[in-house]
Amino acid sequence: MGALVISGFSVFVIVLVALAVILVFMGVKLVPQGFEFTVERFGRYTRALRPGLHLIVPVVDRIGAKMNMMEQVLDVPTQEVITRDNAMVAVDGVVFFQVIDAAKAAYEVRDLTIASLNLAMTNLRTVMGSMDLDELLSQRDAINARLLTVIDEATTPWGVKVTRVEIRDISPPRDLVEAMGRQMKAEREKRAQVLEAEGDRAAEILRAEGLKQAAVLEAEGRREAAFRDAEARERLAKAEAEATQMVSDAIASGDMQAVNYFVAQKYVDALENIGAAPNSKVVLMPLEASSLIGSIGGIGQISKELFGNGDGGGGNGTRPTPPRRPSPGPAAVAPRGSVPTSGPST
Repeated sequence: MGALVISGFSVFVIVLVALAVILVFMGVKLVPQGFEFTVERFGRYTRALRPGLHLIVPVVDRIGAKMNMMEQVLDVPTQEVITRDNAMVAVDGVVFFQVIDAAKAAYEVRDLTIASLNLAMTNLRTVMGSMDLDELLSQRDAINARLLTVIDEATTPWGVKVTRVEIRDISPPRDLVEAMGRQMKAEREKRAQVLEAEGDRAAEILRAEGLKQAAVLEAEGRREAAFRDAEARERLAKAEAEATQMVSDAIASGDMQAVNYFVAQKYVDALENIGAAPNSKVVLMPLEASSLIGSIGGIGQISKELFGNGDGGGGNGTRPTPPRRPSPGPAAVAPRGSVPTSGPST
Protein backbone atom coordinates (compact mmCIF):
# COMPACT_ATOMS: atom_id res chain seq x y z
CA MET A 1 0.00 0.00 0.00
CA GLY A 2 2.84 2.36 0.80
CA ALA A 3 4.49 1.53 -2.51
CA LEU A 4 1.35 2.57 -4.36
CA VAL A 5 1.26 5.87 -2.46
CA ILE A 6 4.89 6.57 -3.33
CA SER A 7 4.29 5.69 -6.94
CA GLY A 8 1.29 8.06 -7.17
CA PHE A 9 3.25 10.92 -5.61
CA SER A 10 6.09 10.37 -8.04
CA VAL A 11 3.70 10.60 -10.97
CA PHE A 12 2.27 13.83 -9.61
CA VAL A 13 5.72 15.34 -9.27
CA ILE A 14 6.65 14.27 -12.73
CA VAL A 15 3.47 15.76 -14.16
CA LEU A 16 4.03 18.95 -12.21
CA VAL A 17 7.60 19.24 -13.45
CA ALA A 18 6.53 18.57 -17.00
CA LEU A 19 3.80 21.20 -16.75
CA ALA A 20 6.29 23.70 -15.37
CA VAL A 21 8.68 22.96 -18.25
CA ILE A 22 5.85 23.42 -20.75
CA LEU A 23 4.79 26.70 -19.15
CA VAL A 24 8.38 27.98 -19.16
CA PHE A 25 8.72 26.97 -22.80
CA MET A 26 5.48 28.77 -23.63
CA GLY A 27 6.53 31.91 -21.72
CA VAL A 28 10.02 32.31 -23.18
CA LYS A 29 10.10 33.86 -26.68
CA LEU A 30 13.15 34.53 -28.85
CA VAL A 31 12.71 37.26 -31.48
CA PRO A 32 15.30 37.13 -34.33
CA GLN A 33 17.00 40.23 -35.71
CA GLY A 34 14.93 42.08 -38.31
CA PHE A 35 11.56 40.95 -36.93
CA GLU A 36 9.04 42.14 -34.38
CA PHE A 37 6.34 39.99 -32.69
CA THR A 38 3.03 41.33 -31.47
CA VAL A 39 1.72 40.10 -28.10
CA GLU A 40 -2.03 39.55 -27.61
CA ARG A 41 -3.64 39.06 -24.18
CA PHE A 42 -6.96 37.30 -24.48
CA GLY A 43 -7.01 38.31 -28.16
CA ARG A 44 -6.18 42.00 -27.66
CA TYR A 45 -2.91 43.64 -28.74
CA THR A 46 -0.82 44.72 -25.79
CA ARG A 47 2.76 45.25 -26.95
CA ALA A 48 5.43 44.38 -29.53
CA LEU A 49 8.50 42.32 -28.87
CA ARG A 50 11.73 43.59 -30.39
CA PRO A 51 14.68 41.32 -31.33
CA GLY A 52 16.03 39.41 -28.33
CA LEU A 53 14.85 37.11 -25.50
CA HIS A 54 11.46 37.91 -23.91
CA LEU A 55 9.08 36.39 -21.31
CA ILE A 56 5.30 36.38 -21.63
CA VAL A 57 2.58 35.01 -19.39
CA PRO A 58 1.75 31.54 -20.66
CA VAL A 59 -1.86 30.80 -21.58
CA VAL A 60 -2.83 34.42 -20.94
CA ASP A 61 -0.51 35.98 -23.57
CA ARG A 62 0.27 34.68 -27.04
CA ILE A 63 2.18 35.81 -30.12
CA GLY A 64 -0.17 37.47 -32.58
CA ALA A 65 1.84 38.38 -35.73
CA LYS A 66 5.44 38.05 -36.73
CA MET A 67 6.29 41.11 -38.80
CA ASN A 68 9.36 41.46 -41.04
CA MET A 69 10.88 44.88 -40.32
CA MET A 70 13.48 44.73 -43.10
CA GLU A 71 13.10 46.53 -46.46
CA GLN A 72 11.22 44.36 -48.89
CA VAL A 73 10.87 44.30 -52.68
CA LEU A 74 7.46 44.02 -54.30
CA ASP A 75 7.42 43.03 -57.97
CA VAL A 76 4.66 44.77 -59.93
CA PRO A 77 3.60 42.51 -62.82
CA THR A 78 3.30 43.71 -66.41
CA GLN A 79 0.06 45.51 -67.18
CA GLU A 80 -1.32 47.48 -70.11
CA VAL A 81 -1.82 51.21 -69.72
CA ILE A 82 -3.65 53.56 -72.11
CA THR A 83 -1.93 56.94 -72.24
CA ARG A 84 -3.60 60.32 -72.63
CA ASP A 85 -2.98 60.28 -76.40
CA ASN A 86 -4.65 56.81 -76.70
CA ALA A 87 -1.44 54.79 -77.04
CA MET A 88 -1.41 51.39 -75.34
CA VAL A 89 1.84 50.42 -73.63
CA ALA A 90 2.90 47.51 -71.41
CA VAL A 91 4.47 48.61 -68.12
CA ASP A 92 6.02 46.83 -65.17
CA GLY A 93 8.02 47.96 -62.15
CA VAL A 94 9.22 47.32 -58.62
CA VAL A 95 8.29 48.83 -55.24
CA PHE A 96 10.62 48.95 -52.22
CA PHE A 97 8.91 49.32 -48.83
CA GLN A 98 9.65 48.83 -45.15
CA VAL A 99 7.39 48.22 -42.14
CA ILE A 100 7.83 50.99 -39.59
CA ASP A 101 5.04 50.16 -37.13
CA ALA A 102 4.47 46.42 -36.55
CA ALA A 103 1.12 46.90 -34.79
CA LYS A 104 -0.38 48.97 -37.65
CA ALA A 105 1.00 46.64 -40.29
CA ALA A 106 -0.53 43.67 -38.44
CA TYR A 107 -3.93 45.09 -37.51
CA GLU A 108 -4.69 47.97 -39.95
CA VAL A 109 -4.66 45.88 -43.12
CA ARG A 110 -5.59 42.26 -43.77
CA ASP A 111 -2.72 41.24 -46.08
CA LEU A 112 -0.02 43.86 -46.35
CA THR A 113 1.73 42.40 -49.41
CA ILE A 114 -1.42 41.99 -51.53
CA ALA A 115 -2.73 45.38 -50.45
CA SER A 116 0.55 47.11 -51.36
CA LEU A 117 0.70 45.31 -54.71
CA ASN A 118 -2.82 46.31 -55.73
CA LEU A 119 -2.25 49.86 -54.57
CA ALA A 120 0.92 50.11 -56.67
CA MET A 121 -0.83 48.70 -59.76
CA THR A 122 -3.80 51.06 -59.59
CA ASN A 123 -1.67 54.15 -58.98
CA LEU A 124 0.68 53.10 -61.78
CA ARG A 125 -2.22 53.07 -64.24
CA THR A 126 -3.58 56.35 -62.86
CA VAL A 127 -0.32 58.28 -63.07
CA MET A 128 0.82 56.95 -66.44
CA GLY A 129 -2.63 57.21 -67.96
CA SER A 130 -2.60 60.98 -67.39
CA MET A 131 0.55 61.48 -69.50
CA ASP A 132 1.39 61.37 -73.20
CA LEU A 133 3.55 58.66 -74.72
CA ASP A 134 6.47 61.02 -75.28
CA GLU A 135 6.33 62.03 -71.63
CA LEU A 136 6.30 58.39 -70.53
CA LEU A 137 9.42 57.64 -72.55
CA SER A 138 11.34 60.75 -71.59
CA GLN A 139 10.28 61.52 -68.00
CA ARG A 140 10.77 58.31 -66.05
CA ASP A 141 12.23 60.16 -63.09
CA ALA A 142 9.14 62.34 -62.84
CA ILE A 143 6.88 59.26 -63.04
CA ASN A 144 8.86 57.51 -60.31
CA ALA A 145 8.66 60.57 -58.06
CA ARG A 146 4.88 60.89 -58.52
CA LEU A 147 4.29 57.19 -57.88
CA LEU A 148 6.47 57.30 -54.76
CA THR A 149 4.53 60.25 -53.34
CA VAL A 150 1.10 58.75 -54.05
CA ILE A 151 1.84 55.21 -52.80
CA ASP A 152 3.69 56.44 -49.70
CA GLU A 153 0.75 58.64 -48.67
CA ALA A 154 -1.67 55.74 -49.19
CA THR A 155 0.38 53.25 -47.12
CA THR A 156 1.21 55.59 -44.22
CA PRO A 157 -1.85 54.45 -42.16
CA TRP A 158 -0.62 50.87 -42.48
CA GLY A 159 2.69 51.64 -40.75
CA VAL A 160 4.61 51.19 -44.01
CA LYS A 161 7.24 53.49 -45.55
CA VAL A 162 7.65 53.24 -49.33
CA THR A 163 11.31 54.03 -50.01
CA ARG A 164 11.52 53.68 -53.78
CA VAL A 165 9.36 53.08 -56.85
CA GLU A 166 11.00 52.25 -60.17
CA ILE A 167 9.48 51.75 -63.62
CA ARG A 168 11.34 48.77 -65.00
CA ASP A 169 10.14 48.60 -68.59
CA ILE A 170 7.81 50.49 -70.96
CA SER A 171 6.98 48.55 -74.14
CA PRO A 172 5.00 50.38 -76.86
CA PRO A 173 3.38 48.37 -79.71
CA ARG A 174 5.59 47.35 -82.64
CA ASP A 175 3.95 49.66 -85.20
CA LEU A 176 4.31 52.55 -82.78
CA VAL A 177 7.98 51.72 -82.31
CA GLU A 178 8.49 51.77 -86.09
CA ALA A 179 6.70 55.12 -86.36
CA MET A 180 8.87 56.50 -83.58
CA GLY A 181 11.96 55.25 -85.41
CA ARG A 182 10.92 57.04 -88.61
CA GLN A 183 10.18 60.18 -86.61
CA MET A 184 13.57 60.03 -84.93
CA LYS A 185 15.28 59.53 -88.30
CA ALA A 186 13.44 62.50 -89.81
CA GLU A 187 14.33 64.63 -86.80
CA ARG A 188 18.00 63.72 -87.08
CA GLU A 189 18.02 64.42 -90.83
CA LYS A 190 16.41 67.77 -90.16
CA ARG A 191 19.00 68.54 -87.51
CA ALA A 192 21.78 67.51 -89.91
CA GLN A 193 20.40 69.79 -92.64
CA VAL A 194 20.14 72.67 -90.19
CA LEU A 195 23.74 72.14 -89.10
CA GLU A 196 24.88 71.90 -92.71
CA ALA A 197 23.03 75.12 -93.59
CA GLU A 198 24.58 76.87 -90.62
CA GLY A 199 28.01 75.63 -91.70
CA ASP A 200 27.46 76.94 -95.26
CA ARG A 201 26.27 80.26 -93.86
CA ALA A 202 29.33 80.56 -91.64
CA ALA A 203 31.57 79.67 -94.59
CA GLU A 204 29.92 82.31 -96.80
CA ILE A 205 30.30 84.90 -94.06
CA LEU A 206 33.97 84.06 -93.63
CA ARG A 207 34.50 84.11 -97.40
CA ALA A 208 32.79 87.50 -97.66
CA GLU A 209 34.90 88.80 -94.79
CA GLY A 210 38.02 87.57 -96.58
CA LEU A 211 37.01 89.25 -99.86
CA LYS A 212 36.21 92.43 -97.97
CA GLN A 213 39.58 92.38 -96.26
CA ALA A 214 41.32 91.70 -99.57
CA ALA A 215 39.45 94.60 -101.22
CA VAL A 216 40.38 96.89 -98.33
CA LEU A 217 44.03 95.87 -98.56
CA GLU A 218 43.99 96.29 -102.35
CA ALA A 219 42.44 99.76 -102.02
CA GLU A 220 45.04 100.69 -99.44
CA GLY A 221 47.75 99.42 -101.80
CA ARG A 222 46.34 101.49 -104.68
CA ARG A 223 46.15 104.51 -102.42
CA GLU A 224 49.75 104.05 -101.32
CA ALA A 225 50.86 103.57 -104.94
CA ALA A 226 48.92 106.66 -106.05
CA PHE A 227 50.46 108.61 -103.20
CA ARG A 228 53.96 107.51 -104.20
CA ASP A 229 53.26 108.24 -107.91
CA ALA A 230 52.01 111.70 -106.99
CA GLU A 231 55.10 112.23 -104.88
CA ALA A 232 57.31 111.12 -107.77
CA ARG A 233 55.48 113.43 -110.20
CA GLU A 234 55.79 116.23 -107.70
CA ARG A 235 59.54 115.70 -107.43
CA LEU A 236 59.85 115.46 -111.22
CA ALA A 237 57.86 118.66 -111.65
CA LYS A 238 59.99 120.30 -109.01
CA ALA A 239 63.15 119.23 -110.81
CA GLU A 240 61.79 120.48 -114.14
CA ALA A 241 60.81 123.73 -112.48
CA GLU A 242 64.31 124.11 -111.08
CA ALA A 243 65.81 123.35 -114.53
CA THR A 244 63.47 125.86 -116.12
CA GLN A 245 64.42 128.40 -113.50
CA MET A 246 68.09 127.81 -114.20
CA VAL A 247 67.47 128.28 -117.93
CA SER A 248 65.50 131.41 -117.22
CA ASP A 249 68.36 132.71 -115.09
CA ALA A 250 70.79 131.89 -117.90
CA ILE A 251 68.64 133.76 -120.42
CA ALA A 252 68.36 136.68 -118.07
CA SER A 253 72.15 136.78 -117.73
CA GLY A 254 72.56 136.66 -121.53
CA ASP A 255 73.97 133.09 -121.77
CA MET A 256 72.36 131.71 -124.94
CA GLN A 257 74.39 128.49 -124.88
CA ALA A 258 72.30 127.15 -122.02
CA VAL A 259 69.14 127.93 -123.98
CA ASN A 260 70.48 126.06 -126.99
CA TYR A 261 71.34 123.07 -124.77
CA PHE A 262 67.84 122.97 -123.28
CA VAL A 263 66.11 123.23 -126.69
CA ALA A 264 68.39 120.62 -128.24
CA GLN A 265 67.71 118.17 -125.44
CA LYS A 266 63.95 118.51 -125.86
CA TYR A 267 64.30 118.26 -129.62
CA VAL A 268 66.31 115.04 -129.45
CA ASP A 269 63.88 113.50 -126.95
CA ALA A 270 60.95 114.27 -129.26
CA LEU A 271 62.71 112.68 -132.25
CA GLU A 272 63.52 109.61 -130.16
CA ASN A 273 59.87 109.18 -129.14
CA ILE A 274 58.68 109.59 -132.73
CA GLY A 275 61.20 107.09 -134.04
CA ALA A 276 60.39 104.52 -131.36
CA ALA A 277 56.65 104.46 -132.18
CA PRO A 278 55.64 100.93 -133.41
CA ASN A 279 53.09 102.27 -135.94
CA SER A 280 55.48 104.68 -137.67
CA LYS A 281 58.16 103.49 -140.06
CA VAL A 282 58.68 106.62 -142.22
CA VAL A 283 58.03 110.06 -140.76
CA LEU A 284 57.66 113.21 -142.91
CA MET A 285 58.39 116.27 -140.83
CA PRO A 286 60.27 119.60 -141.13
CA LEU A 287 63.76 119.51 -139.71
CA GLU A 288 65.74 122.63 -139.03
CA ALA A 289 69.15 121.07 -139.24
CA SER A 290 71.03 124.29 -138.79
CA SER A 291 69.24 125.00 -135.54
CA LEU A 292 69.97 121.49 -134.30
CA ILE A 293 73.63 121.84 -135.30
CA GLY A 294 73.80 125.19 -133.57
CA SER A 295 72.31 123.67 -130.47
CA ILE A 296 74.84 120.87 -130.54
CA GLY A 297 77.57 123.47 -130.96
CA GLY A 298 76.19 125.19 -127.90
CA ILE A 299 76.40 121.94 -125.98
CA GLY A 300 80.04 121.59 -126.99
CA GLN A 301 80.81 125.14 -126.00
CA ILE A 302 79.26 124.53 -122.58
CA SER A 303 81.37 121.38 -122.16
CA LYS A 304 84.50 123.35 -122.97
CA GLU A 305 83.56 125.96 -120.46
CA LEU A 306 83.05 123.32 -117.79
CA PHE A 307 85.88 120.87 -118.46
CA GLY A 308 88.11 122.10 -121.22
CA ASN A 309 89.44 125.20 -119.48
CA GLY A 310 90.18 123.59 -116.18
CA ASP A 311 93.97 123.85 -116.70
CA GLY A 312 94.11 127.26 -118.51
CA GLY A 313 93.59 130.80 -117.34
CA GLY A 314 95.47 133.27 -115.24
CA GLY A 315 97.15 132.76 -111.99
CA ASN A 316 94.18 133.82 -110.03
CA GLY A 317 92.28 130.64 -111.12
CA THR A 318 89.42 132.43 -112.89
CA ARG A 319 88.13 131.07 -116.21
CA PRO A 320 88.03 133.47 -119.13
CA THR A 321 84.67 134.20 -120.56
CA PRO A 322 84.19 132.28 -123.85
CA PRO A 323 83.21 134.26 -126.89
CA ARG A 324 79.51 134.34 -127.51
CA ARG A 325 78.38 132.40 -130.61
CA PRO A 326 75.93 134.34 -132.74
CA SER A 327 72.63 132.71 -133.42
CA PRO A 328 72.11 131.34 -136.90
CA GLY A 329 70.39 133.70 -139.32
CA PRO A 330 67.66 132.99 -141.79
CA ALA A 331 70.19 132.13 -144.48
CA ALA A 332 71.49 129.18 -142.43
CA VAL A 333 68.13 127.49 -142.20
CA ALA A 334 68.13 124.17 -144.04
CA PRO A 335 65.31 123.41 -146.49
CA ARG A 336 62.46 121.29 -145.28
CA GLY A 337 62.54 117.69 -146.33
CA SER A 338 61.74 114.11 -145.38
CA VAL A 339 63.84 112.43 -142.72
CA PRO A 340 63.56 108.61 -142.51
CA THR A 341 63.60 107.17 -139.03
CA SER A 342 66.11 104.62 -137.83
CA GLY A 343 63.48 101.92 -137.50
CA PRO A 344 63.24 98.98 -139.93
CA SER A 345 61.34 99.66 -143.18
CA THR A 346 58.31 97.63 -144.06
